[in-house]
Amino acid sequence: MITGLDHVVALVRDIGAAKAAYQTLLARAPAWQNSGEGADRVLFTLENMTIELMAPSGFSVTADRMRALLDDQEGVLASLCFRVADMSRMHRRLQRVALSPDPVAEVESSDDESGAVLHWKRTRAATELTRGVRMFFLELADERPLSPATDIAPIDALDHVVVTTEDSERAAALYGARLGLDLALDRSHQDWGQLMFFRCGDLIVEVVRRPVAGGDLAHDRLWGLSWRVADIDATRARLIAAGLDVTEVRNGRKPGTRIMTVRNGTCGIQTVLLERSPKPVE
Repeated sequence: MITGLDHVVALVRDIGAAKAAYQTLLARAPAWQNSGEGADRVLFTLENMTIELMAPSGFSVTADRMRALLDDQEGVLASLCFRVADMSRMHRRLQRVALSPDPVAEVESSDDESGAVLHWKRTRAATELTRGVRMFFLELADERPLSPATDIAPIDALDHVVVTTEDSERAAALYGARLGLDLALDRSHQDWGQLMFFRCGDLIVEVVRRPVAGGDLAHDRLWGLSWRVADIDATRARLIAAGLDVTEVRNGRKPGTRIMTVRNGTCGIQTVLLERSPKPVE
């Protein structure tokens, strides 16, 4: 029913600063920009998903709610928006698995720069039933335009979005049995806890359990993003030249991967870059 991750919403305090930061991080130009309903939005669309930066604008119930979610943070991951092929079927499934979806809405958005218009159908599962992670489901009528590269060694796609949990069994039931995502990996280690990988189109929803004293067993948290690059050394050099603080490149936990952490310039969102080794030719 779910064909991929359509986009991730990141709430940010300052839309101008966030736009500039992500243009530098991704080495790509925005694909879509608009304002309305208490928010300013800038979207960057990559090969397999979109990141939507959203900042409160003016004074309304919606804007005030976003400010409350931000609290004193520069930015925070706010929601997962899954893409579906058939909204009617998805809505029925969400009802069957007791996720209490909102009625399906017809939504329209226009780009402030080009005047282009996009249409889609949308519903939202009840957040109290998705373990505190806001989840939307979209059926797009047309594809969004891609964000063109603006520099060398751009970020190409999202590799995985990370969700932290204190209850791996209930989280697995949500993402696997109820949402229908394929569990590709379930591994535990005494040093880093439990990892579960759920396939979602061309990327992974990674659910991580790292037991913490006093942790919240009922609520999971959107924790961070891992972006895919073709040449991690070239991307690292580009980011350093732009003044960002990044770690050394190291081997990832998954064989055949190399990763590094970006320590700033991400609006406070935990960010990792990942390079996959080419698969050997058989």
